[in-house]
Order: sequence, then C-alpha cells, then structure tokens
Amino acid sequence: MIRIVDYEAGNLTSVKRALDYLGVRSEITPDAEAVAKAERVIFPGVGHAAAAMKTLRARGLDQALHEAFANGIPILGICVGAQIVLSHSQEGDTTCLGFIAGDVPRFDLSDPLLKIPHMGWNEVHITKPHPVLKGMRPGDEFYFVHSYYPKPADESNVYATSEYEITFPSVIGSKNLLATQFHLEKSGRSGLGILKNFVSWDGSLC
Repeated sequence: MIRIVDYEAGNLTSVKRALDYLGVRSEITPDAEAVAKAERVIFPGVGHAAAAMKTLRARGLDQALHEAFANGIPILGICVGAQIVLSHSQEGDTTCLGFIAGDVPRFDLSDPLLKIPHMGWNEVHITKPHPVLKGMRPGDEFYFVHSYYPKPADESNVYATSEYEITFPSVIGSKNLLATQFHLEKSGRSGLGILKNFVSWDGSLC
C-alpha cells in the first residue's frame, strides 16, 4: 500500500487518481503511524513551505517521515514535497526536514519576460541515472508550477536539471528518497512513467 501524506497541501487527490489509473492501491492519510509503516510513501504538495512544516510537525508527520527514511522505505517527493526535504526554505524562512543538505531559494530573474511563478511545460535533463527515471528521453517535458526551487549543497544529490533563465535542479535524491520539482500527476504519459517506476522501486540505487 502506498501512503500519500496528508498535511493540508494541495494536489493529493490528483496524485491518487494517477495511481488509480495505473491500478496501484493507495490511500491519502494524515496518520503518522501509517506513514511510518507504509510500503512506499508519496510526499506531494502545493502550498507554502512554512505552513507545510507547521502542519507536518503538528501531526507528527515530520517524525514519521524521518522514521520511514531511516528504515529505507522508498519515498517520492513532488513539488513542495521536493523542497521541504532540504534543510531550509527561504519561503517563510523555515527549517525543513533535512534529508538532503541545502536551501530552497526563490527565483531571482533578470529577464522581465520571464514570470514568477515558473508555470507550464519545461524540459528535464537527466544529469545522472536513477532507477525511477528509467525510460525518460532527451526532450521529455513535465509540468511545473513554482516560485522556489531546491538547491542541494552537494551536486551528487542532483539527478536532473531544467532551465528557466538559470539552470536549476528539478530532480533531487538521497538513498531511498527521490523528489521532483515538477508535477508527475499533471505531466501526462511521461509523469505516469516515473510514477510507475516508483511503484516497483525497492529504494536502492542499483
């Protein structure tokens, strides 16, 4: 059973519908014990980093996620769930989960034609292989909606990048955690392909 973490962030039902389409059993739950003992965890979200962390702490979900991570349970972060796995976010100046050392800065762009948030389809370029990214092709596009982006301290935690005036990490990971800044559940066949790979991933990098 895949547990989708409910911390009052948006897009939870869209992720579940994508899994339903793939024929995969899942449930949306705010229960910390259920998350800690899940076979796999999906940590999606649309919203504000500081508010997200406040709810995670109030529900004990921060500790549940730490327990799942320490026990090698495969975890997939999406959008805000790909940001607050880092140490700190500039959105609300908040301390985050710290699974990956790094910060979450806001886009600071010089081109007035580029709007913030970065919204719409954009290419994702793999920088190093990962089992969950298997089958991605050069030029594949995914759907983004974000004003902040993940910036790991160590480039070894970056698995793919995208361009929006700057080159920014769009897929990051560590051990049994992989996280995408783009929305898999809104990215058509390409997004479903990554979700399908996650469903069969055992959390190893082999």
